[in-house]
Amino acid sequence: MKRTRRLAGRVLFHALTSILIAALACLAAALPAWAAGADEMGVDDVVVLETSLGTMTIRLFPNEAPRTVENFKRLVQEGFYDGLPFYRVVAGHVIQAGDGGENDQPTVPLEAGGHPHVEGAVGLARDVDPDSGSTEIYICLADRPHLDGKYAVFGQLADGYDVLRRIGAVEVTEQWVGDEGNIAFHEPKEPLVIRRAWLRQSEEPGEEPGEAPVAAAGEQP
Repeated sequence: MKRTRRLAGRVLFHALTSILIAALACLAAALPAWAAGADEMGVDDVVVLETSLGTMTIRLFPNEAPRTVENFKRLVQEGFYDGLPFYRVVAGHVIQAGDGGENDQPTVPLEAGGHPHVEGAVGLARDVDPDSGSTEIYICLADRPHLDGKYAVFGQLADGYDVLRRIGAVEVTEQWVGDEGNIAFHEPKEPLVIRRAWLRQSEEPGEEPGEAPVAAAGEQP
């Protein structure tokens, strides 16, 4: 009797193990692309932002937002973001970086795919025209589902959430813009600079850039 019970127990154990393995395999297959690890993506689909408060790593979504990703990678390779600040910090919402849109860079059509605005989501800011996104990027400090489908989420933080939260917690000077004065454009009291930005396949630059310019409010989510 005892031997029969042990045998039955082993059969049950192996059956449960097989079910668990199958369930985990199905779960892994169902994970969206943005949840995959950065090491599973091409090295040129990962961008590193070295800021004055630490380093953040972004994995890009070239399949979902190809033109937005290519535009961002081009700007990174040209050194566009080197020395520019995160000039907008709104606690519980987003941090935003760029030059306020005051440039002659081309715009890209809206590529609002299936990636949600969760903490660490990286999007392309724009004006009223959906196809006016160009250089202004933002990173979500929290889930912002009301932005889904309205802006292009073209990347997700793979590392540096502590840095993101540190930036989101800095002291700011409150500023409200827009026709009704209801858009928060709070500016950090101390400059928060992107010292360098580069593709992960590139060598890490050496020299420190000069003082970053102060950007004007432009495109925004």
